[in-house]
Amino acid sequence: MVGSSMSDEETRLANNRIKIGFVLLVGVSAGLVAVQAGATLVQSAIALLAGLAVGGVLTWYLGRWAKEFTAVNRR
Repeated sequence: MVGSSMSDEETRLANNRIKIGFVLLVGVSAGLVAVQAGATLVQSAIALLAGLAVGGVLTWYLGRWAKEFTAVNRR
């Protein structure tokens, strides 16, 4: 059998980068939708911050949900 090619530290770093990227994707998407809808600069900034918050909560929720599956299937 072939093991993981990444150390635990590299895996943790890669997972954190994916989480940060996902949060940024959701936040920037919310800001761009606000701009597209004709929002002012302040409204766009509020949408960006709200999107970042939603992205953070969503990442946290999906992380907890994924742990249920990895705990069962990990050998």
